[in-house]
Amino acid sequence: MTTEILHTDLTTTWVGIASLIIFVVGYYFIAAEDKYLINKAKPALFAGTMIFMLIGIYYAMNGLDGAHLHHEIELLIFEIAGIFFFLYVAMTYIEAMIDRNVFSALRYNLVSKGYSYKKLFWITGLLAFFISPVADNLTTALILSTVLITIDKTNKAFIVPSAINIVVAANAGGAWSPFGDITTLMVWVDGKGAFVDFLYLFPASILGWFVTAFLLSRFVPNDTPPFAADEKKVYISSGGKVIMGLFAFTIASAVLSHQVLHLPAMWGMMFGLAVLKLYIYRMSREVRYDSDGIECPPVNVFSFIAKIENDTLLFFFGILAAVGGLHFLGFLEYFTALYSQFGATTVNIGVGFLSAIVDNVPVMSAVLKSSPDMGASSHAQWMLVTLTAGVGGSLISFGSAAGVGVMGKLHGIYTFGSHLKLAWTVLAGYIVSVSVWYLQFMILGIGA
Repeated sequence: MTTEILHTDLTTTWVGIASLIIFVVGYYFIAAEDKYLINKAKPALFAGTMIFMLIGIYYAMNGLDGAHLHHEIELLIFEIAGIFFFLYVAMTYIEAMIDRNVFSALRYNLVSKGYSYKKLFWITGLLAFFISPVADNLTTALILSTVLITIDKTNKAFIVPSAINIVVAANAGGAWSPFGDITTLMVWVDGKGAFVDFLYLFPASILGWFVTAFLLSRFVPNDTPPFAADEKKVYISSGGKVIMGLFAFTIASAVLSHQVLHLPAMWGMMFGLAVLKLYIYRMSREVRYDSDGIECPPVNVFSFIAKIENDTLLFFFGILAAVGGLHFLGFLEYFTALYSQFGATTVNIGVGFLSAIVDNVPVMSAVLKSSPDMGASSHAQWMLVTLTAGVGGSLISFGSAAGVGVMGKLHGIYTFGSHLKLAWTVLAGYIVSVSVWYLQFMILGIGA
């Protein structure tokens, strides 16, 4: 006869202690990616898989019923798969648009106008802030970081502050829309706020981003990107505009799938991938010519897929699996006690800092699962934790999906270390965002 032990009781067992050590060591190597020249996906994947291997060994050694463990793993796989395939499709579309010179044409249009680095810094930041509420923060960050490297991939003095600006803008923009971030979507689906309630976070989001952007802009060079007067104008290749339209259709399909059809958002994304594959098949059957009248080579959608940042996908798998393991063991079940001891406002502000370290998705998941008592101002507090989880994820480079995506796209340029040197600017914006929330919700009562 077997006896079942609740997974919340395993924090003080050898498997709980060993798993926590593995997570901390894995996190250290993720943070020290520049020092050890090890891709962040490797320690994340090892930690995530090893923790559950140890849990399985513990269950087998103690003769416990593995049905509960199996059920939890299935739920975790479902959660990871939703994010994994969402990113998979978004990255494929971005590579397709790169292949069709979409971003090169955008780069030409920006640089040929003689815009300075500072003006380009503000343009990309504003685009990130206002695109992310619709297209989600990760997709937005991936698109605009691609634009950065097409402008001038050798100028780190421009790229690093601009990359941080894009990550902060995408996360801040995503905080005031249910579609802008996975965390806001989770809060909305859980019924903690109506659709319009998130719009009240707009003042806190935009002012916090503006402060960070203003401080970052001081580190951006004053000169302009290199541009030869005789540089040939870049046109979007055949099919590029259609692919852009299909990408917008795919994002809409993801939203429609979740809101109307009661399907996972990734299902709409995969449907969009299927449409892209069919369109590429049609393109490959036709003879096409470029602007110079030269026959275009055949297009293969798998060539786009082959170029996506697989390390980014594996990093997400590993880090979400690792945090899922800690949740299974019971380490993330202390939120309820913290809310009772320190109060909702203090803990919710702290959630922002924890989101930067662990990643905002599992942290928000832990808060929702623990369902703490937020006190008399419950609605305002749920809006606060939505804001801090989204904006706080920008404090460290891999604290959000947007940050991880940009690290993968600007590998070796935008890193944990380069972000950390300017993290104080993000902290300043974070403080402003929380202050605006307090003034708006708690003092003036607007949106509370």
